[in-house]
Amino acid sequence: MYSRKKPLEEIPEEVTAIWSCTNDGCNGWMRDNFAFESEPACPLCSSSMVSSTKTLPSLVNHNSRH
Repeated sequence: MYSRKKPLEEIPEEVTAIWSCTNDGCNGWMRDNFAFESEPACPLCSSSMVSSTKTLPSLVNHNSRH
């Protein structure tokens, strides 16, 4: 049988700088280049955040402060 669905295109990923929430009960995180502050607070629970990395799909922020 034939399928009309096109094969999914592989999305390029890269190691990305992020901010992760320090609250154990919260899964909040954000990309560093999308944060509005140099040391942001978690938008979900207002706890402090720590700098970390995560492998994520590549995105370009044209309004970046970097």
